[in-house]
This record gives sequence, C-alpha cells and structure tokens, in this order.
Amino acid sequence: MKRCYYETLEVDRNADESKLKAAFRKLAMKWHPDKNPGDAASEMRFKEINEAYEVLKDGDKRAAYDRFGHAAFEQGMGGGGGPGFGAGFASSFSDIFEDLFGMAGQRGRGGRERGADLRYNMEITLEEAFLGKTAKIEIPVSVTCESCSGTGARAGTKPKTCSMCGGAGRVRQAQGFFTLERTCPGCQGRGQMIEDACPSCSGSGRVTRERSLSVNIPQGVEDGTRIRLAGEGEAGIRGGPPGDLYIFLSLATHQFFQRDGADLHCRVPISMVTAALGGEFEVPTIDKGKTKVKIPAGTQSGRRFRIASKGMPVLRSRQTGDMYVQVVVETPQNLTKKQQELLAEFEKLSSGATQPEAAGFFTKVKDFFGSRANMQ
Repeated sequence: MKRCYYETLEVDRNADESKLKAAFRKLAMKWHPDKNPGDAASEMRFKEINEAYEVLKDGDKRAAYDRFGHAAFEQGMGGGGGPGFGAGFASSFSDIFEDLFGMAGQRGRGGRERGADLRYNMEITLEEAFLGKTAKIEIPVSVTCESCSGTGARAGTKPKTCSMCGGAGRVRQAQGFFTLERTCPGCQGRGQMIEDACPSCSGSGRVTRERSLSVNIPQGVEDGTRIRLAGEGEAGIRGGPPGDLYIFLSLATHQFFQRDGADLHCRVPISMVTAALGGEFEVPTIDKGKTKVKIPAGTQSGRRFRIASKGMPVLRSRQTGDMYVQVVVETPQNLTKKQQELLAEFEKLSSGATQPEAAGFFTKVKDFFGSRANMQ
C-alpha cells in the first residue's frame, strides 16, 4: 500500500509551494542513491519522494490527489498513468542536481562567464609590515577585447544560438530511471556558437595585457595574510563579470628579530663579566629607534627582558605587542696564558656562594654516589 504523499514529504496538507520544494530538496539530498551507494532501500525511498513531489507541485494533480487519493492516477484517471520518472521528474531532479553535486555554474545566457580569480605572491620586510605601505605591482591579466567588445565574434557579426542545446547550454541524457543534465559539448555550456571568430582574441573575447595596480598593505599584516582586490582578476568571457585578484603576503627573514604574533624576540650575546657584574647595552627597535636594556648582576644565560609596546601593531586595532630580549652568556674563547691563569685563580677563590646552582647540583651528585656505595 502506497504511503500518503504528504507523509512521504513530511509536510502538512496545507503546505505551500515553497515548503514543498524545501522539503523535497532536503529529503532528495538525504536519500539520493549517489549518497547511499548500494542501498536498495534508499533508492526506493528516493523514488517515492520524487513521485510525491511530482504530484503535489502540480496544482491540477494535487487537487485530484486531494480528492481521490492514489486512485486519481490509476487506470482511466489522470490521463497517462502515474507520475513516474518521465519529463516531469527530469525537471525536479535538475532543481536539486546543483545542490547535490555543486554544479552551480558561472555561465549566464549568451555565454557570459565570470573571469578567473588570480593570485599574486608578494614578499615584504618586517619593517614594511610594521609601518604599512602602498605597493605598485605589474601583472599580466586578461582584459576584454576591444575589437569585438568581448563577444568573441568578428566585428559586424554576432554569435549564433547553439543548435545542439537550443541555447540552454545543457543537454539531457536518459539513464534508466534517471534523466541527467550535463554541459553541452557543442558550445561548452555557453549556449552560443561563434562562426566567424574575432582575429584579435581568437574568439575568446579576451586579450592579455600588463596592468599596473596599487596595493594598500595595512600595518600589522602577518605572514600568509591575503588581500582581495575585487574585480581585478581576469576579464569575464564574452562580457561576463571579472574575477578577483588575491595578494598573498610573505615576510622576509629579519636579521635581528623573530616574530611571534604581535610580539618580537631577539637574542643578544653578553660577556661572562657583564652577566656576573651587571651592566647595560642598547638594542634597536622595529620603529627604527633604540632602547637600553639593564642587566642585573648575576644574570643567567637565557633570561628574557620585556620591553613593553615595542612589538608589532595588531592588524585593524590600536593594540601593540611587546619586544623580548633574551641574553645569552658567551663563554670566552682563544684565551691568552694570562687570561687562563686569572680564570684559574678565580676558580680557586670561588665558593658555593658565587655559583649556588652548580654547587647544589654537585652536592646532590656526591650524595647520590654515596648512597649507592652504602647499599653495596
């Protein structure tokens, strides 16, 4: 026994056309055989959904169904049998075909097709990312052919309607229960044929030219930032809208700073004496200035010093990151005999108070070996 068409589509009997269509699309996408390969139950459910929609979307068929039920389409009633999967099914299936398979094209009537998006890779310095800049670039891009005004046809002629698809740009093909649509092979989906191509663009409606553009790079951009220039991509085919241009930014390696988000880091080597006695030194800042860093006595290698608000600006905000200076104590090399003697004398005079971490470590080592000897 057949299910009620309204129950099949999961709608009320008073559902309007928009609710019917929305319910049909939702269920058809869920139960489509391509989404449920090898599932006979899903295929049967899909057929039921299409059959129900074919009847209820048609005003006359719906009125007959509301009055007589399924009997309205049995022998002698409905004039030509049930809804089935004929031409009516093809139209409803094509409604959801683009939703199911992402077939939404960019072509319009008359072969108008949106131009392709373009990518341009640009490397900038860290200083340029800090300050922002306006860059001038030259790119080869397809523009509308002036000779044919983008039609692709020789001046004085016009494209003709494709005889294979009748100008629709798509043709239908029956495959068992289904009628599928595909791009017309004759006109490649444009709906028109050019018999006498424009000699300047060979029928494409576009020619390649060098274009000079100005790109505004805001302060605080990071590596990988993408800037979109709407309408600056390739010209559309035969008068179609242009694509967009995307500028992909990469930051060159800096000789002094490493970037971490809005913060900047740098490593500064200091002498053993400066680390022991304390001192100060100057370091450059990204804003082309400089700042002093004071080192307290007894500074250990790896210690970081924070300099507030000397980092990078945060993109599209008024915030600024910080700068971190990490000191690295450099061990003396290539010592003279006198220097070696002085260091040796210093070592003799040193005690645990001058190197507490080392003294503590070796005390633990001594205790460890002592405990092992007592266990043996």
